[in-house]
Amino acid sequence: MRYFIILATMAMAGCVAEEPIDGRKAFIADCAGCHGADGTGNGPDARALATTPPDLTTISARNGGTFPRDQVMSTIDGLDRGVHFSNAMPEFGAGDMGDTIIVERDGLGTPVPERLLALTEYLEGIQQ
Repeated sequence: MRYFIILATMAMAGCVAEEPIDGRKAFIADCAGCHGADGTGNGPDARALATTPPDLTTISARNGGTFPRDQVMSTIDGLDRGVHFSNAMPEFGAGDMGDTIIVERDGLGTPVPERLLALTEYLEGIQQ
């Protein structure tokens, strides 16, 4: 299934379109400390954690070759953390994930925070 962004994020002053959030930069800022700059779970903060951060480059491989986009967004957001989840990961949805944009899937528009979408798309792009 393909997702389509159907609403551009607009700046408050003058309704000028803002620069889209760079998923890689957001990953480096929010995730690389534990998951490593390459997403393999070898970040500098990982050694201090009781649970080793997962290799985020193998999400698709662990899910039968399909990237579980909705599950990944729910995990980052904090809605669904699963049974084996470490409490060390912040609940990013509790903070500012940016403006909400509408993502269309199968004819339905779903509001998604822009930073959450950018991080998810970046993770999908680094799958092995």
